[in-house]
Amino acid sequence: MNKINPNEMSFLDHLEDLRWHILRSIVAILIVGMGAFIFKDFIFDNIIFGPKDINFPTYRLLCNISNIIGLNDSFCITEMPFRIQSRTVSGQFSAHIWTSIAAGFVVSFPYVLYQFWSFISPGLYQNERKYARGFIFISSLLFFIGVLFGYYVVCPLSVNFLGNYSVSNEVFNDFDLNSYIGLVRASVLASGLIFELPIIIYFLTKIGLVNPEILRKYRKFALVGVLILAAVITPPDVASQIIVAIPIVILYQISIYISGMVIKRNK
Repeated sequence: MNKINPNEMSFLDHLEDLRWHILRSIVAILIVGMGAFIFKDFIFDNIIFGPKDINFPTYRLLCNISNIIGLNDSFCITEMPFRIQSRTVSGQFSAHIWTSIAAGFVVSFPYVLYQFWSFISPGLYQNERKYARGFIFISSLLFFIGVLFGYYVVCPLSVNFLGNYSVSNEVFNDFDLNSYIGLVRASVLASGLIFELPIIIYFLTKIGLVNPEILRKYRKFALVGVLILAAVITPPDVASQIIVAIPIVILYQISIYISGMVIKRNK
């Protein structure tokens, strides 16, 4: 098929081009998802149910820190007093399908990002297109760092808090499989997308919607938003919220610096 000049493409041509980019992204996600579907034992036993294990690296690290600072075994996890059950006929199969798709999205994220960049790059200047590799690499790196942060920090803090929380000794925690997986999935994907903040600020600055002065002016409101966001994706205890809020605040400060660089380069 002959490549169409982007300057001569109509609105319907752009929609057709966008459709193919979306289709390629979906195919990539499904292919990787099929691989995850096949290796379900590793995906579920080692990754999904990892935060449920008292020997999870985060729990061991917290235990070591508590011993180092003289709190003995205050932060040590000795048990996870809850069970995970499937309460619907198709519960396990449904969880298997959606977990595979989520894994496909995470693994194929760089390719999805490449398709997004391929769609918008024809509308950029030649000197802006040369940053494609850097954009894809940095965005993917930030996303994967966020995913790891969500899996090793947000997820175990949430699982430990909610798994041990009890209103009465008469109530035993029996978590539904889809509810537990939803918690893990939300923690991982939300953190991965939050870590894309510097990239979002970069593009918002490029199109003139924000600048360093605006970001500094509304820094206090941003900090309040960060605390609210941390409260949403973490259990309602102050320590967990602070742990999650710190990297988000750092990302906001980095975003101010990036916005200043964009303004300086444009001038």
